[in-house]
Order: sequence, then C-alpha cells, then structure tokens
Amino acid sequence: MAQCTAPRNGHRTASAAANCPACSGRYGRGYSSYSNYSQSYSPPSGSYGKSFGTGGKSKTKARWSSPNSSIFYTVEEIRTLTPVRANFEKRSDKMDLRDVFLCHAWDDRKGAAKELHDILESKGVSVWFSEKDVLLGTSLLREIDKGLVKSRVGIVLVTPLFLKRIKGEGIADKELSALLARDLLVPILHNATFDDLREVSPLLGSRSGLSTLEDSLEEVGAKLAELVIPEID
Repeated sequence: MAQCTAPRNGHRTASAAANCPACSGRYGRGYSSYSNYSQSYSPPSGSYGKSFGTGGKSKTKARWSSPNSSIFYTVEEIRTLTPVRANFEKRSDKMDLRDVFLCHAWDDRKGAAKELHDILESKGVSVWFSEKDVLLGTSLLREIDKGLVKSRVGIVLVTPLFLKRIKGEGIADKELSALLARDLLVPILHNATFDDLREVSPLLGSRSGLSTLEDSLEEVGAKLAELVIPEID
C-alpha cells in the first residue's frame, strides 16, 4: 500500500501533493479543477471608471455630466431624465426662464420643500418657489401659471403631506396636470414610495424619478442641478 509522504515532505504545494504516491490522484484532480477555473474565468468587461454596480444596480454617468463629475445614475434614472434633459436643451436659449419650477404641498413650504429649494439654489439653480415668488394679496393660481410658463423644468416633491393634499385634488393637482402635459416633470420621492404615489395618482406614479430612499436629499439636489447646469461638478 502506498505511503503518504506528507509527514516527511509536506503537501504545501501542488507539486508536492502530486508527487505523493498516496495522494497524487486526489490532489491532482482538485488542482486540475482549480487550474481550469482560473484559466476560464475573466473579469466582466465594461467601462471601468465610468460605470459601476452597487446594491445590484449598475450606475453610470449621464451624457450631460461634466468630465469632472462624480455623480452616477441608475439605468432607470437615466431613462427618466434623458427626455427632460432634451426638452431643457430646446429651451436653454430662453434666458428669462427659471431653471426649475418646484411643485410641492403647501404644508411642506417651510420643511422639505424649503430644504430642497435651498440645496438647488446653493448649486446655482434658479428655482420658482411659491414661498418667495407668490406675494401677499396676489392670486396663487395665476402666479403658479406664470411660474410654469417661465420655467424650463418642473419637479414635484412627493411627501406624505403631498399625497394627502393631491388626494383631495388641491392646487398641486392643477400644477401636475400642466407639467405632465409638457413632459417636463421629474418626481422626487421623499419619505414616500412610488406605490404610495400610484394609489393616489396612477398617471404620475407611472413615471419613475428620483428618490431619497436611494440617495440623500442633498444627492438628489446634485443630480437635479447637473441636469440643468451641465458645468457643475
């Protein structure tokens, strides 16, 4: 019966195991399998540095991203923002327009809506915001109509308060109808889900957008800013 040479020579290397009369068959087969796997495996091809995967979702830069941008988007976000960007570019020569019309629930005007407004303005985005653009004594609906006409892109901040308000067909519903008709709308989900939105507005809920479940409100603001200010880093 063949004697194992491990006590004397050891089996630390594949060659030592292969030279053992007792173990050469067993180790040889294992090593051969490993060799075949290592030769057949190759890392997936892709544009390293331009796209990456996280949480099972591939992310990439947008075509409107500046060369030094560190902002990455999911495939769904690119699909949502691309037509908005195209329409924005068609209107970019109109210098008297605001970059963004911010649609929100009235009860969010001093909370999440104000926070998003401040983030965008800090990044150089001009924002139509009812809290500062609607003066006391003026018609809210008329000012909203003017704001919609004078803005390149509309964003709607969907919060639990917004869902409650739109369910009652408040002013936000009228704003949404105009924005949807122009195909210039980006839904921003904040402390709410698209399932929540679809329950009260199937049409708006059928569109994908950006969500603070995926990014912080600051990161969402950075994506919106890059959408309308391509030079931003």
